[in-house]
Amino acid sequence: MSGFGVYLDHGGVRRVGWRAGDHVLDLGTLARGDRPDLGPFLAGGSLDPLLSAGPAVWADALEAALRWDETGADRTPLAEARPMLGFTVADYVDFYASEHHAAHVGRLFRPGQPALPANWRHLPIGYHGRAGTVVVSGTPITRPSGQVRCPDASIAFEPSRRLDLEAEVGFVVGVPADRPVPMRAFADHVFGVCLVNDWSARDIQAWEYVPLGPFLGKSFATSVSPWVVPLALLEAARVAPPPRDPRPLPYLDDTDAEPWGLDLQLEVLVNGAVISAPPAASLYWTGAQQLAHLTVNGATLRCGDLFASGTVSGPAPDQAGSLLELTENGAEPLTLPDGTVRGFLEDGDEVVVRATAPGVDGGEVDLGEVVGRISPAVGPALS
Repeated sequence: MSGFGVYLDHGGVRRVGWRAGDHVLDLGTLARGDRPDLGPFLAGGSLDPLLSAGPAVWADALEAALRWDETGADRTPLAEARPMLGFTVADYVDFYASEHHAAHVGRLFRPGQPALPANWRHLPIGYHGRAGTVVVSGTPITRPSGQVRCPDASIAFEPSRRLDLEAEVGFVVGVPADRPVPMRAFADHVFGVCLVNDWSARDIQAWEYVPLGPFLGKSFATSVSPWVVPLALLEAARVAPPPRDPRPLPYLDDTDAEPWGLDLQLEVLVNGAVISAPPAASLYWTGAQQLAHLTVNGATLRCGDLFASGTVSGPAPDQAGSLLELTENGAEPLTLPDGTVRGFLEDGDEVVVRATAPGVDGGEVDLGEVVGRISPAVGPALS
């Protein structure tokens, strides 16, 4: 089992579906038949009505989907169902929640300075990305062009030479809010989890990010997996996050709360070869804390808001969720099984991020995958 999503059928019609292993079930058929009460939420070509309906309908739809799966209902092979972006992305926020990633990047980008900024252990650092360039898995990723600083300190406009991947966990908001959302209300607003690859042009990013942070080096594309796994399916994956020091301020303090760390095991593949296995359980800041911080100043939530963990990296060298870390910013390139060498991504490379999680009764939840293939930069450099 996997999650809810939207796909195109053989006739090119958008359908709300449930991914069941290597097949997809048309939930519109269920809604038109045994469960007409779910028709307003499942019979259209978008997850938006389901997302905005709230936890009671989410639970009912999940139970119905699982029962529908057990009946042996008509199935479409996954390979024949073209996945679509299933919901309207309202806003997109990317966090920086992995201490291992943040410290490693700090050592690479700011040698001789503290690896972590002074505020890092006090709050979940994040930035606002572009909702309009969030794309579904399988969408080609065009190599971006932008300003870069050359080795001789001159500035050039050129295609990025340091195009990178970022393996992340995404959270999809369903129920809106016009006031701060406390951690205890996380599951009242967040429908489920998807996988994210927040592509990064490291050379463009390195030149532009001071003082306001990521901009054109990230805004060109963010890929998401098509199947959103409901939080309810991840109950067995909930774990305590790493110890925090110092203790967070009260609105972020989950010391005595039910834990919202998630034991998701990610894998990153380049051209079919596994290059790393980042553990999401190592994330310092949980999704509940990220949402609480995101809204604590009064920022509103909308149905379809997407926020992501930032790169997931573990303590071991083979647990880094980016090539920046795996290759020490290109200084120690990887050799793939076919003999090719990669410091950063080349045109034609295919990146896959996939993940699994513990399920109930010793089973396993498959979160699917997010895939992207790099296409060459388009057009000549601007003058």
